[in-house]
Amino acid sequence: MIYRSHVLICAGTGCTASKSADIAETMHKLLVERGIDKEVKIVKTGCFGLCEKGPIMVVYPEGATYSKVTVKDVPEIVDEHLVKGRIVKRLLLGDKEAQDVAKSLENVGFFSRQKRIALRNCGVINPENIDEYIAYDGYRALAKVLTEMTPQEVIDLVKKSGLRGRGGAGFPTGLKWQFAAQAEGDEKFVCCNADEGDPGAFMDRSVLEGDPHSVLEAMTIAGYAIGAGQGYIYVRAEYPIAVQRLRTAIGQAREYGLLGKNIFGTDFSFDIDLRLGAGAFVCGEETALMTSIEGHRGEPRTRPPFPAVKGLFGKPTLLNNVETYANIPVIINKGPEWFASIGTEKSKGTKVFAVGGKINNTGLVEIPMGTTLREVIYDIGGGIPNGKKFKAAQTGGPSGGCIPASHIDTPIDYDSLTALGSMMGSGGLIVMDEDNCMVDIAKFFLEFTVDESCGKCPPCRIGTKRMYEILEKITQGKGEESDIEKLETLANNIKKSALCGLGQTAPNPVLSTLRYFRDEYLAHVRDKKCPAGVCKALVHYVILEDKCKGCTLCAKKCPVGAISGELKKPHSIDISKCIKCGVCMESCKFKAIITQ
Repeated sequence: MIYRSHVLICAGTGCTASKSADIAETMHKLLVERGIDKEVKIVKTGCFGLCEKGPIMVVYPEGATYSKVTVKDVPEIVDEHLVKGRIVKRLLLGDKEAQDVAKSLENVGFFSRQKRIALRNCGVINPENIDEYIAYDGYRALAKVLTEMTPQEVIDLVKKSGLRGRGGAGFPTGLKWQFAAQAEGDEKFVCCNADEGDPGAFMDRSVLEGDPHSVLEAMTIAGYAIGAGQGYIYVRAEYPIAVQRLRTAIGQAREYGLLGKNIFGTDFSFDIDLRLGAGAFVCGEETALMTSIEGHRGEPRTRPPFPAVKGLFGKPTLLNNVETYANIPVIINKGPEWFASIGTEKSKGTKVFAVGGKINNTGLVEIPMGTTLREVIYDIGGGIPNGKKFKAAQTGGPSGGCIPASHIDTPIDYDSLTALGSMMGSGGLIVMDEDNCMVDIAKFFLEFTVDESCGKCPPCRIGTKRMYEILEKITQGKGEESDIEKLETLANNIKKSALCGLGQTAPNPVLSTLRYFRDEYLAHVRDKKCPAGVCKALVHYVILEDKCKGCTLCAKKCPVGAISGELKKPHSIDISKCIKCGVCMESCKFKAIITQ
């Protein structure tokens, strides 16, 4: 059927939470009432990326991109745009005049500097319709591999592309495939790590929700390359939409003969099953993940032997994460030279980041390796809210480090981030401004890793706990200068002696903040002050007499009655009663209340 208009509505987790499903249902009802439901097709897509502006709707062929759409806006969109052909300018994303002639999302500033490879189909196709994936070259790479290439030729192609693992340390993907192919075993497995546990990270979730077939196709290609017949996707149970779409995609692929016996009429057979994780962060570590798939408590194993030699059920196993697999079909279709031409010498291709924190355009971005932090924060992210100053960016989640403003022009690639004491990780990027306390940030991430430690090895189980206690002591105003030295000693010892990546990288937030923001630690210890005014034990609220107008608003707002004074006369705060909630400062219209 040929439609005159296509309405793409985001059905990712973020927009679903903002009632995008209700928007689609309401629009369908109105299209039927107006008698144009045979002319306009509604397509529920994956995440567009610009989560801050969701729910997002794009109407083609005009290419009009509507943001923050509500159910109440739907009648106007239907009657004005779809019936009368007049774009609803008040709902347009970005420059209203430019959108009058926009033909694609690439015209919107947020997307103009991106290059979408892993996210190529997210926000473009219906992820629950295999035919739409096939229409966008889906399963073409698998057909080419099975009918025209040997397993070794596939591995050599991946090697030539320069693709490195997108899940953490950036190990060369082709080399990992080679090790698994060379390993001896009567049975081999292919695993996908979709256990995305970093705070603020949702890159893998969005790929699974918006383009699940790309992962299935890539895993099947990997199975052919290493000689495996069974694959497992280990996905977080907290991702219900991703799980449902994966199940749908697997069923469709089996129905089309793209999973199962004799794929494309060859003698190659491969199938994929799901395994749901219970939310343990440690299961993002490859050996803990495999232990969990086997039905045991998710704890890491000593390496070597590495999974390529002895992995799942003691058999040779290949493990990559969602984003790594998502790149594979494109590399095969467009060629390794094309992929290697993007990025830097040692970091090829693109990287997806979940950008959050103190930034205007929160959401998913996919950028060529080598793009600077400044470009991500200001050109794509829209800068810091309320005119605040950029202070630092945390990359790599709890395993990464904080990059200060002085390094904002650093190119984002594996080696540059490592040199700064951080890491690429899976792709979380949390932006911080002048109001963030870096000691508190380090404590936040360390508290997370302490809670998520499986407890198997003493350096992680005990060492991170001791580090957290020292940070707690410092933020409570009870720290001593010797505590800073203890922190560094503990951190370095844990990095060297912990069993797995969780423990080995847990000290990174502390070490990087000590490296770049040592003065804040010293202020907490020597002066018993928190420069950012975040650590409550070190903050005192004071009313400036020369600025206070005696409006009494702060006294009315104070939940404990700690503020007193007469109308139109300067007020004062009783420190013995003050609970340091900050409500008084937030409510003061004259900026007469400060922290000391």
